[in-house]
Amino acid sequence: MTYCVGMKLDDGLVLMSDTRTNSGVDNISVFRKMFHWTKPGERLIAMMTAGNLATTQAVISKLEERSKAPDDRQNSLLELPTMFQVAAEIGKLLRETVREIQDENGMQGMGRFTASIIVAGQIKGMEPRLFMIYPEGNFIEASFDTPFFQIGETKYGRPILVRGYDKDMSFEDAVKLLFLSFDSTLKANLSVGLPFDLLVVKRDEFKPLHERRIEYGDPYFDSISSGWGEALRSAFHVLPDYTFYQNAPAAKTK
Repeated sequence: MTYCVGMKLDDGLVLMSDTRTNSGVDNISVFRKMFHWTKPGERLIAMMTAGNLATTQAVISKLEERSKAPDDRQNSLLELPTMFQVAAEIGKLLRETVREIQDENGMQGMGRFTASIIVAGQIKGMEPRLFMIYPEGNFIEASFDTPFFQIGETKYGRPILVRGYDKDMSFEDAVKLLFLSFDSTLKANLSVGLPFDLLVVKRDEFKPLHERRIEYGDPYFDSISSGWGEALRSAFHVLPDYTFYQNAPAAKTK
């Protein structure tokens, strides 16, 4: 399993993914789940993947080949005219790849080789856009009501995002919020782990504003993790006490 989050802000896009892939507790590997392509001054397209590793690697390899193909290849991500068409092309490729692998393994219609993808980016003259693509190839777009997407092990980190997200928050606050979400997921599930990959894309710049890998022992992540634990314990003790007696006066806050 894995954990990836794509977030849309007024100022641009923030993406973060883990790198853990495991087939049991004794077979853990590190594989990059985040990829991006740029056309200087014209577009930036980023992807994060979750699901069957053979499937996602096949999709990425095909996209890499297309991005390096001659200019007359109209299905290159660097040539398609809109982000909607980029998402549609990736969805089509994912669907075809899943079907090919299932057919090769004699498992037609079975979900073992499925995967999900988050696609984010901006093309010059258009708005930054964020999509989530399902294994069947269909997709949805982020909106005012759904401003971020998660794939992989989503449930542990979602409550923090729901409570803390604000569309006009700074990039720095968005990264802090993602760190908290990933820390909560990491604490609750062994299938998610460091290193993490982070990408920040500012509106209309078409290149990464900030890009880095968060390794084991990263001082900032460690401080966020320990500080969040202490803050939760402090908040818990500040809340009103519960009483077993129905007619007892309401407990005073401390």
